[in-house]
Amino acid sequence: METAPSPRNSQWRKSSYSGNTGGDCVEVAPACPTGTVPVRDSKNPSGPVVTVGADAWQAFVDGLR
Repeated sequence: METAPSPRNSQWRKSSYSGNTGGDCVEVAPACPTGTVPVRDSKNPSGPVVTVGADAWQAFVDGLR
């Protein structure tokens, strides 16, 4: 049985619009090979990670634009 790599070891990024004021931000790890997008709270990087389907994430981002 193969297991997916842990999203905790991923390269995380947050929006360039987030700034450095410590506001409410999420981070994503966009290069996940399983077709999912891990999402976490940037203020709590060791906290829980929510995994969203890549298509659902793209629809969410498109809705924000």
